[in-house]
Amino acid sequence: MSPPTDSPPDSTGPPDRQTLRLLERHLASDPLVSTTAFEPDSYEPRLLCGRLDVEQYPTSVTAARVDVRWFTTGDFSFHYLEIGANDDRWECRWDRHPNSQDIRLHFHQPPTGKEISDLHVESTHPLSVYSTVFTAIEQRIEQLW
Repeated sequence: MSPPTDSPPDSTGPPDRQTLRLLERHLASDPLVSTTAFEPDSYEPRLLCGRLDVEQYPTSVTAARVDVRWFTTGDFSFHYLEIGANDDRWECRWDRHPNSQDIRLHFHQPPTGKEISDLHVESTHPLSVYSTVFTAIEQRIEQLW
């Protein structure tokens, strides 16, 4: 599906509902994920939220989730967030979107997600990006233990 012709060239375009639903099916079957939900709802999804199973983490992590946005232009955002026992946050983000300060494909580094570096992925296919993100999350969990 092509983005609408009236979208500005620096726009991510509308959400790609088909891709969000594909990613939801993979999240729902992933052993790290306890629940999934679309926001605002499954009829008009703009955001896919996957709550991760905190039983897989040490007790210092009280909540973890990954928020996914995917757009008809192929742009995306995977935001990973951990909440600690003292409400400490550890987060990072894999992004592809128009950006005047950085390159289109970039990574917001942990622990705050503020520092940005280039992101190198073999493919920007949704399942390839999903695999990249969840491999990194699994490595993070291993480091925490």
